[in-house]
Amino acid sequence: MNPMRRIVFMGSPDFAVPALQDLHSSQYEVVGVVTAPDKPSGRGQKIQSTAVKLEAERLGIPLLQPRNLKDFNFQEELRNLRADIQVVIAFRMLPESVWNMPPYGSINLHASLLPDLRGAAPIHWAIINGYKKTGLTTFQLQHAIDTGPILRQETVEIEENMTTGELYNAMRHMAGKMVLDSLTMIGNGAKQIPQKLTGRELPAPKIQKEDARIQWNQPNAVIHNHIRGMHPFPCAWTTLNDKRVKIHCARLTNTGHTNLSPGEAIISIENLLFVGCSSGCVEITELQLEGKKRMTAAAFIQGQGAKIFQFV
Repeated sequence: MNPMRRIVFMGSPDFAVPALQDLHSSQYEVVGVVTAPDKPSGRGQKIQSTAVKLEAERLGIPLLQPRNLKDFNFQEELRNLRADIQVVIAFRMLPESVWNMPPYGSINLHASLLPDLRGAAPIHWAIINGYKKTGLTTFQLQHAIDTGPILRQETVEIEENMTTGELYNAMRHMAGKMVLDSLTMIGNGAKQIPQKLTGRELPAPKIQKEDARIQWNQPNAVIHNHIRGMHPFPCAWTTLNDKRVKIHCARLTNTGHTNLSPGEAIISIENLLFVGCSSGCVEITELQLEGKKRMTAAAFIQGQGAKIFQFV
């Protein structure tokens, strides 16, 4: 018999919602949810709740929204929930006084095959780095971030033109089963595996806006991966006539436009938009001019006077 029954769930974005739903409909009792406080968002700065909060309210689960995880009153409320274990997905770094509170500690689900791609943006960086596969890892939380002993790992194949958004959606729907299987393993006393570094691991730091800028002096495969990896957020960008242009979608091409210099764009006789890279070129299929709506390359071409121009 599994000795764990009472679970506190911690998470904020929609990535964590399917796992919360699966836990709620399982044999476990989700006795509380911890999520980020409401905050202003968007152009209108309207107060918005996290996706996890909205789902917890729909399910009728008690909710905590601490601003400070070390706050005494919050920790008392958390302790009073009497959780056997805490499940953490896409949340903040926890102090030891929180992650070590329940008898069985806390487990985290991370969107990579640890120890590779430790950090805040593993899905983005898997695609940016041109990975053919990545995965999900559940592990026991400890002091250093993303370093605890591993419970389970599941591999996910990355298709050639897959974007971060598509991979994100595929992985979020795998999370619930991963967590439930991991809880069963803990209840059965399964051995956890320490993470072993090989020296080939890459980091996955938080994506900054400047990271999304396209550096055209790279091979076309690298630029294609960059555009896929930055979509839909924050979206790869470049400039045209000193104005920002978001590049939503592109594809690798074997066209004969191999003499284009990096960033040089040409509208072909077939009315296709090609941009040169350090080797080869990419075909831009969807883009967005500053202050305008997203559009197809065909719509952009209709309003573009010059047939040859330069992205910077």
